Amino acid sequence: MRRALRLMATQTLEIGDTQARAQAGMSDLVEDAVGEKLILNMGPSHPATHGVLRIVLELDGEVITKAIPDVGYLHRGDEKIAENMQYNQFIPYTDRLDYLAPLSNNVAYALAVEKLMGWELPPRGKAIRVICCELARISAHLLGLGAFAMDTGAMSVFLYTFTEREKIYNLIETLTGARFTTSYTRIGGQIRDLPEGYGAQVLKFVDGFLPVMDELDKLLQRNPIFMNRTRDLGVISKEQAITYGLTGPNLRGSGVEYDVRKANPYLDYERYDFDIPAGTVGDCYDRYMTRGLEMRESAKILRQAVEKLPDGPINVEDGKNFLPPKERVMKKMEELIHQFMIVTEGIKAPPGEVYFGAENPKGELGFYIRSRGGGVPHRLKIRAPSFVNLSILPELLPGHLMSDVVSILGSLDFVMGECDR
Repeated sequence: MRRALRLMATQTLEIGDTQARAQAGMSDLVEDAVGEKLILNMGPSHPATHGVLRIVLELDGEVITKAIPDVGYLHRGDEKIAENMQYNQFIPYTDRLDYLAPLSNNVAYALAVEKLMGWELPPRGKAIRVICCELARISAHLLGLGAFAMDTGAMSVFLYTFTEREKIYNLIETLTGARFTTSYTRIGGQIRDLPEGYGAQVLKFVDGFLPVMDELDKLLQRNPIFMNRTRDLGVISKEQAITYGLTGPNLRGSGVEYDVRKANPYLDYERYDFDIPAGTVGDCYDRYMTRGLEMRESAKILRQAVEKLPDGPINVEDGKNFLPPKERVMKKMEELIHQFMIVTEGIKAPPGEVYFGAENPKGELGFYIRSRGGGVPHRLKIRAPSFVNLSILPELLPGHLMSDVVSILGSLDFVMGECDR
Protein backbone atom coordinates (compact mmCIF):
# COMPACT_ATOMS: atom_id res chain seq x y z
CA MET A 1 0.00 0.00 0.00
CA ARG A 2 2.78 2.42 0.94
CA ARG A 3 4.60 1.64 -2.29
CA ALA A 4 1.44 2.27 -4.31
CA LEU A 5 0.85 5.63 -2.60
CA ARG A 6 4.45 6.65 -3.25
CA LEU A 7 4.10 5.69 -6.92
CA MET A 8 0.88 7.71 -7.25
CA ALA A 9 2.46 10.76 -5.62
CA THR A 10 5.51 10.54 -7.87
CA GLN A 11 3.33 10.27 -10.98
CA THR A 12 1.37 13.33 -9.84
CA LEU A 13 4.55 15.37 -9.54
CA GLU A 14 5.67 14.30 -13.01
CA ILE A 15 2.64 15.94 -14.61
CA GLY A 16 3.43 19.41 -15.94
CA ASP A 17 6.47 21.23 -17.17
CA THR A 18 9.80 19.63 -16.21
CA GLN A 19 11.68 22.92 -16.11
CA ALA A 20 9.16 24.60 -13.82
CA ARG A 21 9.17 21.55 -11.57
CA ALA A 22 12.94 21.63 -11.32
CA GLN A 23 12.94 25.34 -10.44
CA ALA A 24 10.51 24.64 -7.60
CA GLY A 25 12.78 21.95 -6.23
CA MET A 26 10.25 19.19 -6.77
CA SER A 27 12.60 16.91 -8.70
CA ASP A 28 15.13 16.86 -5.86
CA LEU A 29 12.39 16.05 -3.41
CA VAL A 30 11.19 13.09 -5.49
CA GLU A 31 14.73 11.72 -5.81
CA ASP A 32 15.15 11.92 -2.04
CA ALA A 33 11.88 10.05 -1.41
CA VAL A 34 13.37 6.59 -1.09
CA GLY A 35 12.95 3.80 1.42
CA GLU A 36 10.02 4.39 3.75
CA LYS A 37 9.50 8.06 2.81
CA LEU A 38 6.29 9.24 1.18
CA ILE A 39 5.47 12.31 -0.91
CA LEU A 40 2.15 13.92 -0.02
CA ASN A 41 0.48 16.99 -1.51
CA MET A 42 -1.30 19.11 1.10
CA GLY A 43 -3.54 21.55 -0.77
CA PRO A 44 -4.19 23.63 -2.75
CA SER A 45 -7.78 22.51 -2.05
CA HIS A 46 -7.50 21.91 1.67
CA PRO A 47 -9.39 23.67 4.49
CA ALA A 48 -6.30 24.01 6.68
CA THR A 49 -4.27 25.84 4.01
CA HIS A 50 -6.68 28.81 4.28
CA GLY A 51 -6.57 29.38 0.54
CA VAL A 52 -4.88 28.00 -2.54
CA LEU A 53 -1.57 27.07 -0.91
CA ARG A 54 0.01 23.76 -1.86
CA ILE A 55 2.68 22.22 0.34
CA VAL A 56 4.62 19.23 -0.96
CA LEU A 57 5.48 17.18 2.12
CA GLU A 58 8.07 14.44 2.37
CA LEU A 59 7.09 12.13 5.24
CA ASP A 60 8.94 9.49 7.17
CA GLY A 61 5.94 7.80 8.73
CA GLU A 62 4.06 10.79 10.14
CA VAL A 63 7.16 12.93 10.64
CA ILE A 64 7.89 15.65 8.06
CA THR A 65 11.40 15.48 6.65
CA LYS A 66 11.04 18.12 3.93
CA ALA A 67 8.42 20.72 2.96
CA ILE A 68 8.15 22.85 -0.17
CA PRO A 69 5.42 25.54 -0.34
CA ASP A 70 4.04 26.07 -3.83
CA VAL A 71 2.28 29.41 -4.38
CA GLY A 72 0.98 31.29 -7.40
CA TYR A 73 -2.35 29.63 -8.09
CA LEU A 74 -4.27 32.93 -8.16
CA HIS A 75 -1.98 34.64 -10.72
CA ARG A 76 -3.38 38.07 -9.92
CA GLY A 77 -0.76 40.31 -11.46
CA ASP A 78 -1.76 43.31 -9.34
CA GLU A 79 1.63 44.98 -9.67
CA LYS A 80 1.51 45.00 -13.45
CA ILE A 81 -2.13 46.10 -13.42
CA ALA A 82 -1.13 49.08 -11.26
CA GLU A 83 1.41 50.16 -13.87
CA ASN A 84 -1.39 50.57 -16.38
CA MET A 85 -3.83 52.47 -14.18
CA GLN A 86 -4.13 55.90 -12.63
CA TYR A 87 -3.25 56.02 -8.95
CA ASN A 88 -6.84 56.35 -7.74
CA GLN A 89 -8.06 53.63 -10.12
CA PHE A 90 -5.86 51.06 -8.38
CA ILE A 91 -7.48 51.53 -4.95
CA PRO A 92 -10.20 48.87 -5.54
CA TYR A 93 -7.45 46.36 -6.35
CA THR A 94 -5.84 46.93 -2.94
CA ASP A 95 -9.12 45.74 -1.38
CA ARG A 96 -8.35 42.33 -2.84
CA LEU A 97 -4.86 41.95 -1.33
CA ASP A 98 -5.53 41.02 2.29
CA TYR A 99 -9.25 40.88 1.64
CA LEU A 100 -9.88 40.48 5.38
CA ALA A 101 -8.62 44.04 5.98
CA PRO A 102 -9.42 46.11 2.87
CA LEU A 103 -9.60 49.42 4.75
CA SER A 104 -6.01 49.17 5.95
CA ASN A 105 -4.82 48.09 2.48
CA ASN A 106 -6.39 51.25 1.02
CA VAL A 107 -4.66 53.41 3.61
CA ALA A 108 -1.20 51.86 3.11
CA TYR A 109 -1.33 52.37 -0.65
CA ALA A 110 -2.70 55.92 -0.36
CA LEU A 111 0.06 56.84 2.10
CA ALA A 112 2.69 55.61 -0.37
CA VAL A 113 1.32 57.77 -3.20
CA GLU A 114 0.91 60.73 -0.85
CA LYS A 115 4.56 60.36 0.12
CA LEU A 116 5.42 60.62 -3.57
CA MET A 117 3.19 63.69 -3.90
CA GLY A 118 4.59 65.32 -0.75
CA TRP A 119 1.13 65.48 0.82
CA GLU A 120 0.20 65.26 4.49
CA LEU A 121 -3.39 64.86 5.62
CA PRO A 122 -4.99 67.26 8.12
CA PRO A 123 -5.42 65.90 11.67
CA ARG A 124 -9.06 64.82 11.25
CA GLY A 125 -8.22 62.89 8.09
CA LYS A 126 -5.43 61.06 9.91
CA ALA A 127 -7.69 60.18 12.83
CA ILE A 128 -10.33 58.76 10.50
CA ARG A 129 -7.70 56.57 8.87
CA VAL A 130 -6.54 55.34 12.28
CA ILE A 131 -10.12 54.32 13.06
CA CYS A 132 -10.32 52.48 9.74
CA CYS A 133 -7.00 50.67 10.27
CA GLU A 134 -7.75 49.54 13.81
CA LEU A 135 -11.23 48.32 12.94
CA ALA A 136 -9.65 46.35 10.08
CA ARG A 137 -6.98 44.94 12.43
CA ILE A 138 -9.54 43.65 14.91
CA SER A 139 -11.70 42.22 12.11
CA ALA A 140 -8.79 40.38 10.50
CA HIS A 141 -7.48 39.04 13.82
CA LEU A 142 -10.96 37.83 14.78
CA LEU A 143 -11.22 35.75 11.64
CA GLY A 144 -7.67 34.48 12.07
CA LEU A 145 -8.33 33.51 15.68
CA GLY A 146 -11.67 31.87 14.88
CA ALA A 147 -10.24 29.84 12.01
CA PHE A 148 -7.15 28.90 14.05
CA ALA A 149 -9.30 27.71 16.96
CA MET A 150 -11.52 25.69 14.64
CA ASP A 151 -8.43 24.11 13.05
CA THR A 152 -7.48 22.84 16.49
CA GLY A 153 -10.98 21.64 17.37
CA ALA A 154 -12.52 24.63 19.22
CA MET A 155 -15.75 25.33 17.36
CA SER A 156 -17.34 27.71 19.89
CA VAL A 157 -14.55 30.28 19.51
CA PHE A 158 -15.32 30.57 15.81
CA LEU A 159 -18.93 31.51 16.59
CA TYR A 160 -17.85 34.16 19.11
CA THR A 161 -15.34 35.78 16.75
CA PHE A 162 -17.69 35.87 13.77
CA THR A 163 -20.41 37.47 15.88
CA GLU A 164 -18.04 40.31 16.82
CA ARG A 165 -16.77 40.54 13.26
CA GLU A 166 -20.32 41.02 12.02
CA LYS A 167 -20.62 44.06 14.30
CA ILE A 168 -17.48 45.52 12.72
CA TYR A 169 -18.90 44.90 9.25
CA ASN A 170 -21.98 46.88 10.27
CA LEU A 171 -19.69 49.75 11.27
CA ILE A 172 -17.78 49.48 8.00
CA GLU A 173 -21.01 49.46 5.99
CA THR A 174 -22.23 52.56 7.81
CA LEU A 175 -18.99 54.35 6.96
CA THR A 176 -18.29 53.20 3.42
CA GLY A 177 -21.55 51.81 2.04
CA ALA A 178 -19.92 48.38 1.54
CA ARG A 179 -19.07 45.53 3.88
CA PHE A 180 -16.23 43.67 2.19
CA THR A 181 -14.49 45.56 -0.62
CA THR A 182 -14.75 49.11 0.65
CA SER A 183 -12.62 51.37 -1.62
CA TYR A 184 -13.22 54.13 0.93
CA THR A 185 -9.84 55.86 0.83
CA ARG A 186 -8.72 58.28 -1.87
CA ILE A 187 -5.27 59.58 -2.67
CA GLY A 188 -5.20 62.65 -0.45
CA GLY A 189 -8.04 61.76 1.88
CA GLN A 190 -11.34 59.89 2.07
CA ILE A 191 -14.42 59.82 -0.09
CA ARG A 192 -16.56 61.21 2.74
CA ASP A 193 -16.45 62.25 6.39
CA LEU A 194 -17.69 60.13 9.30
CA PRO A 195 -21.50 59.93 9.46
CA GLU A 196 -23.28 61.61 12.35
CA GLY A 197 -23.07 59.62 15.57
CA TYR A 198 -20.41 57.26 14.20
CA GLY A 199 -18.05 57.79 17.12
CA ALA A 200 -20.70 56.67 19.58
CA GLN A 201 -21.27 53.51 17.55
CA VAL A 202 -17.54 52.70 17.63
CA LEU A 203 -17.37 53.23 21.40
CA LYS A 204 -20.41 51.00 21.88
CA PHE A 205 -18.65 48.24 19.95
CA VAL A 206 -15.45 48.66 21.99
CA ASP A 207 -17.36 48.47 25.27
CA GLY A 208 -19.01 45.21 24.23
CA PHE A 209 -15.92 43.74 22.58
CA LEU A 210 -13.59 43.62 25.57
CA PRO A 211 -15.86 41.34 27.68
CA VAL A 212 -16.08 38.98 24.70
CA MET A 213 -12.28 38.84 24.59
CA ASP A 214 -12.34 37.82 28.25
CA GLU A 215 -14.70 34.96 27.32
CA LEU A 216 -12.42 33.86 24.47
CA ASP A 217 -9.44 33.79 26.84
CA LYS A 218 -11.37 31.52 29.20
CA LEU A 219 -12.20 29.18 26.33
CA LEU A 220 -8.64 28.83 25.03
CA GLN A 221 -5.85 29.91 27.36
CA ARG A 222 -6.12 26.90 29.71
CA ASN A 223 -7.86 24.53 27.32
CA PRO A 224 -5.74 21.34 27.48
CA ILE A 225 -6.55 20.31 23.90
CA PHE A 226 -5.67 23.74 22.50
CA MET A 227 -2.52 23.96 24.61
CA ASN A 228 -1.33 20.49 23.54
CA ARG A 229 -1.81 21.43 19.88
CA THR A 230 -0.06 24.81 20.09
CA ARG A 231 2.56 24.89 22.86
CA ASP A 232 6.16 24.15 21.85
CA LEU A 233 5.01 23.59 18.24
CA GLY A 234 6.20 25.65 15.29
CA VAL A 235 8.83 27.43 17.37
CA ILE A 236 10.43 30.37 15.54
CA SER A 237 13.43 31.89 17.30
CA LYS A 238 14.20 35.60 17.25
CA GLU A 239 17.11 35.00 14.91
CA GLN A 240 15.01 32.96 12.49
CA ALA A 241 12.20 35.51 12.47
CA ILE A 242 14.62 38.34 11.66
CA THR A 243 16.55 36.31 9.09
CA TYR A 244 13.42 35.44 7.14
CA GLY A 245 12.05 38.98 7.32
CA LEU A 246 8.92 38.08 9.26
CA THR A 247 6.77 40.99 10.38
CA GLY A 248 3.59 41.56 12.33
CA PRO A 249 2.36 39.14 15.02
CA ASN A 250 4.57 36.34 13.66
CA LEU A 251 7.66 38.44 14.39
CA ARG A 252 6.41 39.79 17.70
CA GLY A 253 5.33 36.31 18.77
CA SER A 254 9.02 35.40 18.71
CA GLY A 255 9.84 38.18 21.15
CA VAL A 256 10.90 40.92 18.70
CA GLU A 257 9.08 44.09 19.74
CA TYR A 258 8.95 45.68 16.30
CA ASP A 259 5.84 47.51 15.13
CA VAL A 260 5.90 49.96 12.21
CA ARG A 261 3.44 52.20 14.05
CA LYS A 262 6.09 52.67 16.77
CA ALA A 263 9.32 52.32 14.80
CA ASN A 264 8.31 54.64 11.93
CA PRO A 265 5.17 56.43 13.11
CA TYR A 266 2.60 57.57 10.56
CA LEU A 267 -0.93 59.00 10.88
CA ASP A 268 0.16 60.52 14.24
CA TYR A 269 0.39 57.08 15.87
CA GLU A 270 3.07 58.50 18.15
CA ARG A 271 0.29 60.44 19.89
CA TYR A 272 -1.62 57.31 20.86
CA ASP A 273 -0.95 55.31 24.01
CA PHE A 274 -0.63 51.61 23.19
CA ASP A 275 1.76 48.75 23.89
CA ILE A 276 3.47 46.21 21.62
CA PRO A 277 2.58 42.68 22.78
CA ALA A 278 5.33 40.11 22.27
CA GLY A 279 5.85 36.44 23.05
CA THR A 280 8.76 34.66 24.68
CA VAL A 281 8.93 31.17 23.13
CA GLY A 282 7.87 31.88 19.55
CA ASP A 283 5.52 28.89 19.29
CA CYS A 284 1.95 28.68 17.98
CA TYR A 285 0.59 29.54 21.42
CA ASP A 286 2.65 32.73 21.62
CA ARG A 287 1.42 33.84 18.22
CA TYR A 288 -2.16 33.26 19.38
CA MET A 289 -1.55 35.28 22.56
CA THR A 290 0.09 38.10 20.62
CA ARG A 291 -2.91 38.55 18.33
CA GLY A 292 -5.33 38.45 21.23
CA LEU A 293 -3.42 41.17 23.09
CA GLU A 294 -3.11 43.22 19.89
CA MET A 295 -6.88 43.32 19.55
CA ARG A 296 -7.13 44.77 23.04
CA GLU A 297 -4.54 47.41 22.13
CA SER A 298 -6.48 48.26 18.96
CA ALA A 299 -9.61 48.73 21.05
CA LYS A 300 -7.62 51.12 23.25
CA ILE A 301 -6.49 53.08 20.16
CA LEU A 302 -10.05 53.24 18.82
CA ARG A 303 -11.29 54.76 22.05
CA GLN A 304 -8.54 57.41 21.99
CA ALA A 305 -9.14 58.22 18.32
CA VAL A 306 -12.87 58.74 18.84
CA GLU A 307 -12.60 60.70 22.08
CA LYS A 308 -9.89 63.01 20.70
CA LEU A 309 -11.28 63.28 17.15
CA PRO A 310 -10.41 66.79 15.92
CA ASP A 311 -12.60 69.00 13.78
CA GLY A 312 -11.65 70.39 10.40
CA PRO A 313 -11.09 69.12 6.86
CA ILE A 314 -10.45 65.46 6.08
CA ASN A 315 -8.63 65.84 2.75
CA VAL A 316 -5.50 67.64 1.57
CA GLU A 317 -5.75 71.09 0.04
CA ASP A 318 -4.40 70.86 -3.50
CA GLY A 319 -6.41 72.78 -6.05
CA LYS A 320 -4.74 71.10 -9.02
CA ASN A 321 -4.61 67.44 -8.03
CA PHE A 322 -7.50 66.76 -5.67
CA LEU A 323 -11.11 66.47 -6.75
CA PRO A 324 -13.20 69.54 -5.85
CA PRO A 325 -16.28 69.15 -3.64
CA LYS A 326 -19.28 67.76 -5.48
CA GLU A 327 -21.51 70.74 -4.60
CA ARG A 328 -19.07 73.08 -6.36
CA VAL A 329 -18.80 70.78 -9.36
CA MET A 330 -22.56 70.93 -9.82
CA LYS A 331 -22.62 74.74 -9.77
CA LYS A 332 -19.45 76.00 -11.49
CA MET A 333 -18.11 75.21 -14.96
CA GLU A 334 -14.49 75.68 -13.85
CA GLU A 335 -14.88 73.07 -11.13
CA LEU A 336 -16.54 70.66 -13.56
CA ILE A 337 -13.64 71.01 -16.00
CA HIS A 338 -11.17 70.55 -13.13
CA GLN A 339 -12.86 67.31 -12.06
CA PHE A 340 -12.95 66.08 -15.66
CA MET A 341 -9.19 66.64 -16.09
CA ILE A 342 -8.31 64.80 -12.87
CA VAL A 343 -10.63 61.87 -13.61
CA THR A 344 -9.43 61.40 -17.19
CA GLU A 345 -5.70 62.15 -16.77
CA GLY A 346 -5.09 61.36 -13.11
CA ILE A 347 -3.14 63.32 -10.54
CA LYS A 348 0.12 64.90 -11.71
CA ALA A 349 2.69 62.96 -9.72
CA PRO A 350 6.30 64.19 -9.82
CA PRO A 351 9.18 61.97 -10.99
CA GLY A 352 10.86 60.00 -8.23
CA GLU A 353 10.72 56.79 -6.23
CA VAL A 354 9.36 56.09 -2.77
CA TYR A 355 8.71 53.20 -0.40
CA PHE A 356 6.13 53.23 2.35
CA GLY A 357 5.38 50.41 4.78
CA ALA A 358 2.35 50.26 7.07
CA GLU A 359 1.59 47.91 9.97
CA ASN A 360 -1.20 45.73 8.57
CA PRO A 361 -2.82 42.81 10.44
CA LYS A 362 -0.56 40.28 8.68
CA GLY A 363 2.59 42.36 9.01
CA GLU A 364 4.31 45.15 7.11
CA LEU A 365 2.46 45.90 3.88
CA GLY A 366 4.77 47.99 1.74
CA PHE A 367 4.47 49.75 -1.59
CA TYR A 368 7.45 50.76 -3.73
CA ILE A 369 6.54 53.27 -6.42
CA ARG A 370 8.76 54.58 -9.17
CA SER A 371 7.35 57.50 -11.11
CA ARG A 372 8.41 59.18 -14.32
CA GLY A 373 5.79 61.84 -13.75
CA GLY A 374 2.14 61.90 -14.71
CA GLY A 375 -0.91 60.02 -13.53
CA VAL A 376 0.34 56.41 -13.87
CA PRO A 377 3.23 54.76 -11.97
CA HIS A 378 6.12 53.52 -14.07
CA ARG A 379 6.82 50.69 -11.64
CA LEU A 380 4.97 49.44 -8.56
CA LYS A 381 6.08 46.68 -6.22
CA ILE A 382 4.08 45.30 -3.29
CA ARG A 383 5.75 43.86 -0.20
CA ALA A 384 3.11 41.35 0.84
CA PRO A 385 3.62 40.19 4.46
CA SER A 386 1.86 36.84 3.88
CA PHE A 387 4.29 35.96 1.07
CA VAL A 388 7.31 36.77 3.24
CA ASN A 389 5.92 34.99 6.30
CA LEU A 390 5.34 31.77 4.33
CA SER A 391 9.00 31.68 3.26
CA ILE A 392 9.94 30.12 6.60
CA LEU A 393 7.87 26.95 6.04
CA PRO A 394 10.73 24.84 4.55
CA GLU A 395 12.73 25.38 7.74
CA LEU A 396 9.83 25.42 10.18
CA LEU A 397 7.85 22.30 9.24
CA PRO A 398 10.52 19.52 9.15
CA GLY A 399 10.60 17.53 12.38
CA HIS A 400 6.91 18.06 13.13
CA LEU A 401 4.10 15.57 12.71
CA MET A 402 1.80 15.94 9.76
CA SER A 403 -1.08 16.82 12.11
CA ASP A 404 1.00 19.75 13.43
CA VAL A 405 0.95 21.41 9.99
CA VAL A 406 -2.67 22.42 10.56
CA SER A 407 -1.83 24.22 13.81
CA ILE A 408 1.30 25.87 12.42
CA LEU A 409 -0.42 27.22 9.32
CA GLY A 410 -3.29 28.56 11.43
CA SER A 411 -0.87 30.32 13.75
CA LEU A 412 0.89 32.07 10.84
CA ASP A 413 -2.47 33.55 9.71
CA PHE A 414 -1.78 34.27 6.05
CA VAL A 415 -4.01 35.28 3.14
CA MET A 416 -3.20 34.02 -0.33
CA GLY A 417 -4.83 37.05 -1.94
CA GLU A 418 -1.82 39.21 -1.08
CA CYS A 419 0.65 36.33 -1.35
CA ASP A 420 -0.23 35.75 -5.04
CA ARG A 421 -0.44 39.45 -5.81
